[in-house]
Amino acid sequence: MSSKTHDGLLGDTLDAPWPQTYYDRASDQRLTRASDCTYSEEAEAHRQQSVHVSNLSNTETVAENSTGTVGSTQAVASCNRISPEPRDAQVGNLFRSRDAPSFFGSSYFGPQAAAKIIEEPAPDLSSGIRHASASAQSFRDVGGPFSQIWDLLGILPRNKASVDRLVDVFIVELNWTIDAIHPASFKAKYAEFWERKFGFDDYASIDLRWLALLFIVLAYGVFLDCPQPRNAEVQRDLQETSLRFYWASRRAIVIAPTFYGESTDLVRAGVLVTRYLIHMRRVPESWLTTSFAMRMAQAQGMHIDGERWRLPRKETETRRRLWSHLYTLDKTIALAIGRPFAIVDQQCLVQRATNVWLDGEPEERAAALPVLPLSEPTLSVYNFLAHDLAKIIGNIQERCFGLSTSSYDTVLSLDREILEWAAKLPEYYRIKDFNTSQDGVHPFIPWNRLYLHSMYHFARVTLHRPYLLRQSITNRFRHSHDACISSACADLGMRIDYLQQPLHDRLKWSLGPHHLFNSALVLGIVAVKDPHSYQCDAILEDLTAYCDMQRGDIWLNEFALAEVKIIELCIKKSKQFRENRGSSNRASTSLGARYSTTVDPPAIAHAGEQNDANNFVSPETIDSSEAVPGLLNFGAGGPFQWQAPPWGDPSTDLQQWEHVLDSITQEQMLFGFQ
Repeated sequence: MSSKTHDGLLGDTLDAPWPQTYYDRASDQRLTRASDCTYSEEAEAHRQQSVHVSNLSNTETVAENSTGTVGSTQAVASCNRISPEPRDAQVGNLFRSRDAPSFFGSSYFGPQAAAKIIEEPAPDLSSGIRHASASAQSFRDVGGPFSQIWDLLGILPRNKASVDRLVDVFIVELNWTIDAIHPASFKAKYAEFWERKFGFDDYASIDLRWLALLFIVLAYGVFLDCPQPRNAEVQRDLQETSLRFYWASRRAIVIAPTFYGESTDLVRAGVLVTRYLIHMRRVPESWLTTSFAMRMAQAQGMHIDGERWRLPRKETETRRRLWSHLYTLDKTIALAIGRPFAIVDQQCLVQRATNVWLDGEPEERAAALPVLPLSEPTLSVYNFLAHDLAKIIGNIQERCFGLSTSSYDTVLSLDREILEWAAKLPEYYRIKDFNTSQDGVHPFIPWNRLYLHSMYHFARVTLHRPYLLRQSITNRFRHSHDACISSACADLGMRIDYLQQPLHDRLKWSLGPHHLFNSALVLGIVAVKDPHSYQCDAILEDLTAYCDMQRGDIWLNEFALAEVKIIELCIKKSKQFRENRGSSNRASTSLGARYSTTVDPPAIAHAGEQNDANNFVSPETIDSSEAVPGLLNFGAGGPFQWQAPPWGDPSTDLQQWEHVLDSITQEQMLFGFQ
């Protein structure tokens, strides 16, 4: 973005009203100018009562200054746009800081805010990078933050053609499905980066914010460039190379704010780093990276809609989509691992993205393009549909998995919200009987459909899973049981199809909610809990096929292997219980035949009455997590009971899961749930 455009950003008209004493001292001319830049009650009243003054001021040109306190060269023209109410005005300002727009809330009162009040230039906070001096001593010989730049550059391949190939394969194979980067602007900075003068120490020409984005693109490109390695050794080399680029991106993200202000490149890099960790099954770590990316977005005011900043329509839509990506990741990851989410809805004023694609359009045409109907989809449709479901997911965590106990009516209410969301999906994204006629015209539709379906099943399974192990004599939790199993089976079917695809297609899907949970684990628990049900045989067969496919996958890592071992343990326990139950039934039948020849019929009848009384289920609802000692707390509400060290992932603790399955088996045998 040019400096002139930034100056237009920085003069936000949505700051807090200026003090009354200031207006008392101000002249009429200054009061008129203040009304053009501030939505205070006095200015609004003055504008409404003096129409002719506003008409005259439409021709008044307000000079731009270095602090960027003027919204545009036609301040009144900008104010004549749709204006927020005075009560909604105190959202803050965008000031220039370290060569980038930086957001400060209405509570901020630093040098920029003070300078704006007195209409004087604020101190210039320039970039932390200094241009190369004429000194003969190279900074490479001096330790410090600048040496990190050359360390990062040393990680890049020496052959530019190799980098070109990895970047191109990312853009061609993956970018168009997840809206990761803007290819035109990325390529422009890419060309500028390679055109710099090698051999000179002018490190000011290297933008670490963009370099972080380049490294994470290369990390994906390594996987996409060789989706079918010949053997395990080649696969390990590819994974190590990809991880090397990933860590370089992480380093650049951390170092960049030392020299520059935040930028959209840093936010995009943070989103891609988070998706990379999800693909690698390192979900707890992705919770940290998405929070960091969210902070960088908030520092640029992305949590306030671009219309409030009077940004161009094209930039506003880009910021909306980028914020929605962060919002969806934040809510889903937080629910998946049971940690607090970072984005608070009450502190955000962001509208949904609209169904229009403005990337690549000139500013004038982008401002005039109409919003398309849902029958003509763009990538933005998936963006705002996922955002809507993410809001429900955030409510699920807040109301059902918070620090207070929730009622079952709350669960049913949230489930209705999920079903209402699904009912409003366009026909090409429907959960069932979706229309595939546009898949060939818009190649992104099949993948976005999988993202939405996986996210839908993730929400329902997580919402209803706590009631999967609960018992009720009135069958009160039947809806949760059916919903959980139905979504888990549908998701498992998608996973089996996914494992049969080449890596470049699997990578498209696994960057969504697919790896945030494992429906196979839920079905494994169902098989252990109810091994004699009519559907258990089918569940065990599919789980066995899933485990075999996972073990045969050359890209299987230690996190996925741990899940496979747990699922295989579920299969083993379920089959053992079926065998033990069958042998005990045969033994009891033989014993009963001998016992009936020696015991009087009245005694048999009396014993049967006692057994019926012992097997009677109390009307009081039983929570299996409380009835069986040592069973993990699956209940909704109350603090989470998994106490794992900070470096551990409880879902991969094999001994803990074995203890859980043993507890369920003991529950079956002791209380006769079958």
